[in-house]
Order: sequence, then structure tokens, then C-alpha cells
Amino acid sequence: MRWRYILNIIGLLAFFFGLTMILPLLVGLYYQDQSVIPFLKSIGITVVCGLFLYFIFKSEKAEVISQREGMAIVAIGWTAVGLFGALPFYLGNGSHSFVDAVFESVSGFTTTGASILVNIETVSESLLFWRSFIQWLGGMGIIVLSVAILPFIGVGGMQLYKAEVPSPVPDKLKPRIRDTAMILWKVYALISLAEIVLLLLGGMGLYDAVCHTFTTMPTGGFSTKNASIAHFDSVYFDFVFIFFMLMAGINFSLHYQMLKGQPFVFWKDSECRFFLGTVLILVIVVSINVYGSVYESIGNAFRYGAFQVVSIITTTGFATADYEKWPAMSQLILLLCMFIGASAGSTGGGMKCLRIMLCFKYCYRELFSLIHPHAVTQIKIGGKAVPDGVMRSVVGFLALYMGLFALSAVILAGIGVDFRTSFAAVAASIGNIGPGFGLVGPVDNYAQIPYLGKWLLIWCMLLGRLEIFTVIILVVPEFWRK
Repeated sequence: MRWRYILNIIGLLAFFFGLTMILPLLVGLYYQDQSVIPFLKSIGITVVCGLFLYFIFKSEKAEVISQREGMAIVAIGWTAVGLFGALPFYLGNGSHSFVDAVFESVSGFTTTGASILVNIETVSESLLFWRSFIQWLGGMGIIVLSVAILPFIGVGGMQLYKAEVPSPVPDKLKPRIRDTAMILWKVYALISLAEIVLLLLGGMGLYDAVCHTFTTMPTGGFSTKNASIAHFDSVYFDFVFIFFMLMAGINFSLHYQMLKGQPFVFWKDSECRFFLGTVLILVIVVSINVYGSVYESIGNAFRYGAFQVVSIITTTGFATADYEKWPAMSQLILLLCMFIGASAGSTGGGMKCLRIMLCFKYCYRELFSLIHPHAVTQIKIGGKAVPDGVMRSVVGFLALYMGLFALSAVILAGIGVDFRTSFAAVAASIGNIGPGFGLVGPVDNYAQIPYLGKWLLIWCMLLGRLEIFTVIILVVPEFWRK
């Protein structure tokens, strides 16, 4: 582990990250709000710390980043931006403790959307913009952005990309990883622009349209309103958000292929079919379940049922209804959606549909082998055999995911949080969803969670966003041995 080189890269990452704070600073100057000075201080601290790390470790250079170093850079890099990103929250509002500021920042960067803000609409425009902007940055990944703009990383960038991109098998769209990262960001920005335009056409103001787009595309869920999307009470807005949440939940390499002239690429992809089919079935079931018992018209049942299902399964976390008042069946379906997640290669969290598919196929193969013990079978996705190494990774991931979820829920309950809240808060945090049940339901927030519990949930958010392995491997003793 070349720590001097790792810290050199972290320093450069912090420097560029500090420059991104200029955008919310300009928003603060435009609205003349009270967060201008805190942003100036935050920029100064972040840029100075970044330059200090970069120059003091500048002599250590390398052409290739090893897999272990890539994982260390990603894990430390995300922790660093979470801490630096907390500065505007901590300095801009004296009522925020350092823990709360870090919680809000990490929740933003990991696109979780869990918040400790009690009255969002009293927060300054620049701070709310920053809160949305860090979700947009975190959606496609700070490290992927760094690979795109820092050519000195060169071929070693693949190690960062593999550690960062939320997919069992990263899609390398171009021979050079920097070109791949640039393509992903261009597609991401183009779809974001389309959403802004559609929200403006519906009558939403520019500020709200930009902020909500910045939290839709990364499947983040932060809103500038206390009531989230329910504030607008618009059928048009609801379905615009549903469409773009689904877009964000689909593998971004498929969006690129569609833009390149392959209109049937979504149908041809087995994971995309599984994802959209699952969404359709769950929407129908939930809509039928809430029809009559909650909503008198089938139109409203479908509208609110579809929004909540899509919001949770894509791990966005927007809300237009208090689903804790829904029938138990619908609540359980939404709870299962927290674990399923969106597609691999999307900005969503959760286990990912590709892993769920592979798990089903693996279980079927085991049952088939009991009936035909001498048969030689292969697990296939899209007509291609899945390597054994990928299957081991998937099984290991699912086991770790459920094990860490159970352990974290037990610890949170041991801190003094009730069973319902503990179960849902950990599921929503490790799945990068945001709202859960109990004290952290869709009309509540995480302000009441004890400080120790918030640190635990911060850890869960990072675990979920960086796909478990990148973070948990840092506590494995063999990782540090030569």
C-alpha cells in the first residue's frame, strides 16, 4: 500500500471538491442568504487541506493503481468528501451538531436521502442547493468524475472504477476508462437537463426544478419542501418524477446504447426486463390493495401506489403519501422493495436486480441438480454464461448484505431505538433509500436517532453506496499485509 500516493490522490480529490462549493456560493450570493460566509470558510478549509495533501505527498508517483489501493482510495475518498461536505451544514447553522452535519452530508453523497432537518423550508437556499447538488455528484460517483477529469491516473483508473461503479460486472463502454467515465457523465447530465425542462414546462420554478432534478437522477430523494413531492400535489409532476426515477434505476450503459441508435436495447436486456416487470407487478398489487381501503378512486390508488413503489424500489425516497397508514400488505411490499433495489450500473442502491436474478438462477440450478445429479449446467444471463468468480461475488455480497443488516439492526436496537424503527432505519440506510417506518417514516426524519445510532447509520450508508466489499474489506487483516 503506497500511502503517500493514496494521500496525494485524496488531496487532489479534496481540492476539486472544494471548487464545487463555488456553485452553491453563487446561489447564496444571488439570494443574499446567510450561508455565504460559511461557504467561503468551507471552500477555504477544503481547498487548503487538499493542496496540503497533494503537495506534501507529490513526490510519490505511480502509473498503475493496484486493486487494494483502488479500494482504499474509494473508501477514504468518500469518507473525506463526506466530512468536507459537512462543513457548510456545521458552519452554516449553529443548531447542527457535528454528527448531524456529517449525517446530512454522507446521506447526500451516498444518495440515501435520510435527513435530520426538522423544518427544511427555513433553511437557506444555498444550503438546500448544496444538499441537492451533493446528491447529484454522488449519484454517478465522485471517483468516476475524478477519473474523467484527472488524466494522470491513466490505466490505473480501472481499479477506481471497479471499486466505485455499483455493478457486479462494470460496463466498460470505451477502451480508455476516462472516456467511459466521460460518457456516463454526459448521459447523466443530458437526462438531468431533460427533467429540468419538463418540470419547468409543468410550472415549477427554476430553483425547485434544478434541486429536485439533482435529487431524482441520483435516486437521492432530498427535497426543498417539508412535504417532499406531496407539496406540489400535481399529477403531472408525479408522473414526470416516476418516469425519471425509472430512468435513473436502469443501467446507464443502456441509455448510452439507446442514444447511439438502439431503441430496443431495454427490452433485449434481461435485467431491465426483470426490473420493469417487477415494478409493474408490484404497482398493480399495491394499487389494488390500497383501492377502497385508502383511496376511493382507482386513479388515485394507481397514482399514489405507483409513485411510492417506484420511489422505494429505485431507492429514491421521495414521498407523496404516508404509506404507514396503508394496509399491512402494501407496507410489507415497500419493505421488500428496500432490499431489491434498482438495476446494476444505475444510480440506485439496494441489492440490485441483477444479483437477485442470479440468486434465483443459482437456487434453481441447485434444485435441478438434486433431480439430475450428473447433469452439467451453467447459469446464464442474456444468453451468456456467468463466470464462477462472479457467482461467488454475488453470493458473498448477498450474505454480507443480510449479515451486516441484521447486525446493525441489533446494535441500533441495543442503543435504545424501538424494533420497528431499528429494522427500517438500517434497511433504508444500507439500501440508500432514506425514509423507512416508525420514527423514520415518510413524514418523519432521523433527528430523533441517538448520536451513536447516527454514526452507525452513516457507516451503513457508506456500506450500501460502495457495495459492501469496498468498505468492509478495510477491516480484514489480510488487506493490510504485504
